[in-house]
Amino acid sequence: MATRALSQAARAVTSRGGASRGFSVLTATEEFPGGLGTPSSSLKKGSVSSVTTLPSGLTVVTENASLTSTVALTYPNAGSSAETPAEGGAALANRYLSFKSGSDLSSALIVRSLEDVGATPFSSAGRRGATVGFTAARENAAFVAPLLVTECSFEKWDVKEAQDLAGIEAAEATSNAQVALTDQIYAAAFGSQSIMGRSYYTSGASRSAITSFRARAYTLNGAVLAATGVADHEAFVRMVEEEFPVLAPGAEEPVVESSEYMGGEARLSAPSTGYAHVALAFEGPTSAPVMNVLKHSLGLSGASAFAAPGIMGVYGGSAPGDALATIDALSKAVGAAPSADVVAQAKAAAKADALAALDGGSKSLADAMTGSILDSCGFSATKLAESYDAISADDVNKAYTAMLKSKLSLAAVGDISDVPYQATIAARFG
Repeated sequence: MATRALSQAARAVTSRGGASRGFSVLTATEEFPGGLGTPSSSLKKGSVSSVTTLPSGLTVVTENASLTSTVALTYPNAGSSAETPAEGGAALANRYLSFKSGSDLSSALIVRSLEDVGATPFSSAGRRGATVGFTAARENAAFVAPLLVTECSFEKWDVKEAQDLAGIEAAEATSNAQVALTDQIYAAAFGSQSIMGRSYYTSGASRSAITSFRARAYTLNGAVLAATGVADHEAFVRMVEEEFPVLAPGAEEPVVESSEYMGGEARLSAPSTGYAHVALAFEGPTSAPVMNVLKHSLGLSGASAFAAPGIMGVYGGSAPGDALATIDALSKAVGAAPSADVVAQAKAAAKADALAALDGGSKSLADAMTGSILDSCGFSATKLAESYDAISADDVNKAYTAMLKSKLSLAAVGDISDVPYQATIAARFG
């Protein structure tokens, strides 16, 4: 029934589109997204958010005030960290199977159906999950939302194209210093052969690896569907219940292997670059608000800071001969316990960033809603603000102390002959 409804919806949209026209190539965000252009859409005062978890395991979160609608379906177990050793590159390749043939619909019909209602499709993936979605006018969002869950038919030309595009992206990533440094950070922190330490940018996934990974990882159990600009949450949920597939009897949520923070060293020598990129990382706090405040505290100490679930630190770059001075500066920034004034500034900055995401456009709001659901199983702008207000200087200092007690991770990329080894730097932190 869902497949028939999908076909009817797609063809209905196409039929009202008039004369035939071409369709644009689907683009997808990178692991380091620069952000897709979307119409301005603020979270207005009086905005109401609602959350429902369906028997399928899918969590639906909506808000009702955005001027446009972004509908984003996130599969938290569809990142490269969920790949088995035989599935390397499957997460990247599957990103390029978004909006491809399936459920008796062709790729052209799916994309054309979205375009004919003015929808802008997007997809993204990384180590920790994958997202597929679109931004459209409010009145059209629920009508084309079922297209997000077309059951991929793995047509040979679609799979071949996905493999080729994944290969191109992986090749381009090898020349990107930011990607290379990030990969080395994860390899140092979690182990190069661990599920988190392996690179997302891996090519060469076979057809069988791509299909087995998608069958296991792209399931609604544990997924999050975030939709902005939805006036009637209950009606939207009813649509999802009727049009989205449910798990087959006996199907279970994917079992994802855990990866513990270890600490260590990863170096990628490329002398021809004429530059040295380095990062010092530690195990981070489990609370996202505390992690963000601590990241801003490190940034206020004079370093470029980064943070992701389970890991945080500082990074910098310099001419090869100045690498030691860069390490000294980064070590100084990390080694300085944040004062009460620094924590106060960091709290204000972190809270402002979190709330700005709610007012940064329809897609930014959908991303924030999804992140909140995955982090705390709920979403509320008021509670989000309160989560930052509740953080004390003592909370931050405890998190800072715990961070420094973890084993240092050192990542270095480029002309790194003058970069000290991890054991030498770790001695600075006791």
